Amino acid sequence: MTHDFPELPPKPVPPEIPDDSECCRSGCTPCVFDLHAEAMERYRAELKAWEEKIAALMQDDNVNMP
Repeated sequence: MTHDFPELPPKPVPPEIPDDSECCRSGCTPCVFDLHAEAMERYRAELKAWEEKIAALMQDDNVNMP
């Protein structure tokens, strides 16, 4: 028996890259680029978890993907 899949979880969105003009070049801690690097680490972890979840859903032969 097959069933319709209600909704795929939304794919994580990468954080926006700060513009060079957003850095004041005064050695702030944290710098906007440090914050972006941290956000990218979170994004990569979220993306990996999302990809694993989608792969698991695709393995289910009883699900009709939209």
